[in-house]
Amino acid sequence: MRGEAIKTRDTTMATIETKSRASRLSVNSMLARLDWRLDRGRSRSALLDLSDDLLKDIGVSRLDAYLEACRPFWR
Repeated sequence: MRGEAIKTRDTTMATIETKSRASRLSVNSMLARLDWRLDRGRSRSALLDLSDDLLKDIGVSRLDAYLEACRPFWR
């Protein structure tokens, strides 16, 4: 009977460890996505700081840069 209790305890601990690992991965992936989206927002607003000559070099008009910078970071 004691052997069964140890097996059950080990199984329970393994299940808890697996769930904990899965939740850490889930949190890490959510943070990575949030970081990516915030970075995208910063990049879009950086377009407004570029000169007209630099925008012309990359083929973007001032209006296109403004419209892109106004987009929400999650889109």
